[in-house]
Amino acid sequence: MLGDDEFAAWFRLLETPGVGRESARRLLAACGSPDAVFAARPATLRQLVSGAVVEALQSEPETLAPRLAAARHWLQGGTDRSVITLGDAAYPPRLLQTADPPLLLYVQGDAARLAAPSIAVVGSRHPTPQGADNARAFAQALSAQGYVVVSGLAEGIDGAAHEGALGAAAGGAGTVAVVGTGLDRVFPPRHRELAHRIAAQGALVSEFAPGTPALPEHFPQRNRIIAGLTLGTLVVEAALRSGSLITARLATEAGREVFAIPGSIHAPQSKGCHALLKQGAKLVETAHDILEELRGVQADRPVQAALPLAEPESAPADALLQALGHDPVTLDALMARTGAGAAELTVRLLELELQGSVARLPGGLYQRRFAG
Repeated sequence: MLGDDEFAAWFRLLETPGVGRESARRLLAACGSPDAVFAARPATLRQLVSGAVVEALQSEPETLAPRLAAARHWLQGGTDRSVITLGDAAYPPRLLQTADPPLLLYVQGDAARLAAPSIAVVGSRHPTPQGADNARAFAQALSAQGYVVVSGLAEGIDGAAHEGALGAAAGGAGTVAVVGTGLDRVFPPRHRELAHRIAAQGALVSEFAPGTPALPEHFPQRNRIIAGLTLGTLVVEAALRSGSLITARLATEAGREVFAIPGSIHAPQSKGCHALLKQGAKLVETAHDILEELRGVQADRPVQAALPLAEPESAPADALLQALGHDPVTLDALMARTGAGAAELTVRLLELELQGSVARLPGGLYQRRFAG
């Protein structure tokens, strides 16, 4: 376990103005430890970093004391809280193999989950109801098969993936949330209860010190950890400018698998997945597709019966469900397809919505939901 003085030295190194991840790794590689960095002669340090950084290393940052106190206070707040440094034996091995591994990780929960076989499940913050259903179902199936589900605790697909993994039957592998804030904060705030469940049944992890707020530039940095921890990344739904595509690109660069679920050619949330498929991502329709692919990565792990996630080929018995098809549709289009009046269709659509078979979308659209 990291001693208090050793933690303080790591914290000071990372808090020093001008010391980024690359320069910190260079200093540590040459000196061996944060304490040795601060004890090194200025002439030695100037061979590794700029003169301005050397000067910054010679004096403590003004913000160090209160931020270090906040970090210590957080660490002392529970036995499930820990810090893992780059040189620690407990550092996740897959993350260590990436081009830009974090130098320090704050963990709340079971830190061993970070080294377990895992799959990232990511996607849009504004998914369709079907996309959220798919994320839950895939995550539940993967967790039940022994794969930790890793995501980013964001709204939409991320939250649905965490919920699905937590909903797996007893013996599920659980879930890990990689966040873009300090672990003393929850973003978005509406996921506070979900974050508590993840800490209890999995782990929360961040490279940002306690007290760090949610800043836009932190989330792309968080994505490289999601990609680096896992054997592969599943993108459920994503627009063309989605941050999920950053995660997928980072996974590819790290030599990991990328999977994508296809969708309607008319849906903006499917455009990103279709772009990934054109670039060589593996098209998946069921969790079994992912498990079969991972057998080549982990030949010693047998694939058990996976949950079927594809839509049955038989047509639905309900004529209105059949008329809905697969894509979002307007009430006018349904009137044309069925010959029914607006009032009759509105009543039937409400009934199907209450049953969970139909979702009402923005813009007066309706979409059929397929069971996972």
